[in-house]
Amino acid sequence: MTFQRLVAKHCFAITAEEAKHLNENDLSDESDTTSEKRSGTIQSVSIAARFLRILANAETELALGEVARRAKTGGSTAHRYLQSLVKEGLAKQDAASGLYDLGPTALSIGIGALKRVDAVEIAAQHMKALSQRHAVSGGVAIWTDRGPTLVRWYRSAYFSVNPLALGDTLPIDNTACGLVFQAFLPKATVDAARKVQPAHFRGSPPAKSLLDQVRNERWSEMTSHLLSNVTGQAAPVFDAQREIVCVMTTVADLGQLRSEDERRALFHEASLVNQATGGRIVDGEGGDAID
Repeated sequence: MTFQRLVAKHCFAITAEEAKHLNENDLSDESDTTSEKRSGTIQSVSIAARFLRILANAETELALGEVARRAKTGGSTAHRYLQSLVKEGLAKQDAASGLYDLGPTALSIGIGALKRVDAVEIAAQHMKALSQRHAVSGGVAIWTDRGPTLVRWYRSAYFSVNPLALGDTLPIDNTACGLVFQAFLPKATVDAARKVQPAHFRGSPPAKSLLDQVRNERWSEMTSHLLSNVTGQAAPVFDAQREIVCVMTTVADLGQLRSEDERRALFHEASLVNQATGGRIVDGEGGDAID
């Protein structure tokens, strides 16, 4: 999304496309008020946020009917909320096409939030909690000119790998963490660090197909690569530009990862971190219907 699109002229007119949807499945004020009393929240704010997420996830401007479809609501409801968002600058409507997009106020809010984001610290908080709940030790690694380097490390009370400590550099090719970095960093950056690490330490370069798999799954796992029956897992953390910032990584005894939930615990935490950093926008289309 370009900055030019965010400063287009606001328009409040109802288009022909909007008129077709105005009487479909409208929400009543009475329904809103009753729900708010039960939940202690302002339902209209939650619904408005749903529309904002839909606009944020869209690759381009959207027509009223398409917004209503994705929100699972009627055109009248979509029109009311979108026009309110336009009035506050959170959305905009193109004067010629009638299509909706995020507005300049939404951009300002996003920039303000990004200034406050510390991806490493957010990831560290999740890793600390993860190591306390599960039989895994883990931490956060950043990329340096020597390769992946641990800047946070938390030992589990149930399982700990003593050789790993804060400040350690990890093998580029022989760890799950190293593979995740390779999947998302420029090849020249990785090659420069590979020259610094001794061959017996870094391991053998992975096949392109393996890196493609890691890139597609946003996930890597290796077993018995450093120590027998020890499994290493890693998942990337991205910023709002979809560039890798750090990697969340764990080590665990293979026998401790009994259930699928335990095996996927790191992936779940990484998903939450990426929501917080802007690395993955929360899906506004998969929630409950607005009724």
